[in-house]
Amino acid sequence: MHAGRMPQMRNTYEGAPVRLNIECLACLVRQTIEASGFAIRDEAERERVVKLLLAKIARLDLSLSPPEAAQKIHRILRKESGQDDPYRQAKRRFNALSMKLLPSFQRKIDRSRDPLENALRLAVAGNVIDLGVKGSLSESEAFAVVKGAFGVPLKGDVRAFKKAIASAEKILYLADNAGEIVFDVPLLKLLPTGKLTVAVRGKPVINDATMEDAVFAGIPDIAPVIDNGSDAPGTVLADCSAAFRRAYKGAGLIIAKGQGNYETLCEEEKRIAFLFKVKCPAVSAHSKLPLGAHAVLIR
Repeated sequence: MHAGRMPQMRNTYEGAPVRLNIECLACLVRQTIEASGFAIRDEAERERVVKLLLAKIARLDLSLSPPEAAQKIHRILRKESGQDDPYRQAKRRFNALSMKLLPSFQRKIDRSRDPLENALRLAVAGNVIDLGVKGSLSESEAFAVVKGAFGVPLKGDVRAFKKAIASAEKILYLADNAGEIVFDVPLLKLLPTGKLTVAVRGKPVINDATMEDAVFAGIPDIAPVIDNGSDAPGTVLADCSAAFRRAYKGAGLIIAKGQGNYETLCEEEKRIAFLFKVKCPAVSAHSKLPLGAHAVLIR
């Protein structure tokens, strides 16, 4: 089953950035309450911190992108709770479960008519493992989506994606979440050897993948891995390290996983392939794709 073609991403919106709106603020409030439960056990202390964070949300600059706003809130949460990585146990749990499922998915990809397209389907489906969108996401919910990956049409231009990876001299792959990063492995193995570098977050934020998660998934055995020096749940270039920005500038193609990377990089004048599951109304409206769509958008 081949994905249908659609115009390149540049034509799917009018150049407007993804910025905070009422729905995003509501999502951030929900995320704050859920995240506080990961970080703080004492109810009185949790109530104090949640009130502090809600007051901060009320004062947020609406010109920020959702990941920039989330970065500010999660920095405060980590400071007030004393937990440098509130989602650590959840990340490790999803990593371990993803690793158990990976061999069967890899066999299915290897036996398919088009291994690259099916590896792409798995990588995009893995983007459901996003505790920023749903902190109560269960393993059974996530893996039901991932198991159905091979039957879900990709919304975008798979041919353009294949051409882009074939023609790029250097490829920088921006990983997204823990657990999800394990399901990136089959796709990473099919990308051109010697051209590829994988990047993860520089510091823990929500369940985004860091170097620990990349090592667990075996990514350094496939390609060099760098971190971006930032704790934003996206790629805010101004907040990233100089080394990362050099890698970004030098890449002929950026493969960006997840909504956070879409929200922070969609205005960039760069060859970017965005791979993500559409999980919120703001991104749905911006990308002109329905909620739940598995997106492969090339600009």
